Amino acid sequence: TLRRRLRQGTFTALDQRIAVRYAINGLNAQETASYVQHHLALAGRSDTLFSDDAIGLIYEVSRGLPRQVNNLAVGSLIAAFAAKKAIVDESAARIAVAEISAE
Repeated sequence: TLRRRLRQGTFTALDQRIAVRYAINGLNAQETASYVQHHLALAGRSDTLFSDDAIGLIYEVSRGLPRQVNNLAVGSLIAAFAAKKAIVDESAARIAVAEISAE
């Protein structure tokens, strides 16, 4: 883990300078769906753009971790756009998962 690596010899000085530590748990499935919908609303989309299956896959792979949810959602949007789909479906999300997993 990051915490363990910071305690190793080369990072000890950095570890001593960190004053506040905070870890967040992943979102649950409903929170993940709400999180994606909220970001879409901020971007001006109030309609449903992601299928339930796509959100489910994003949640499953990301474990609800916001940065991973963001990366998978963006990748899914790009895959859906490339396939000329109006809705981000599970197949678009699977493409995003494959691309992010390959990195």
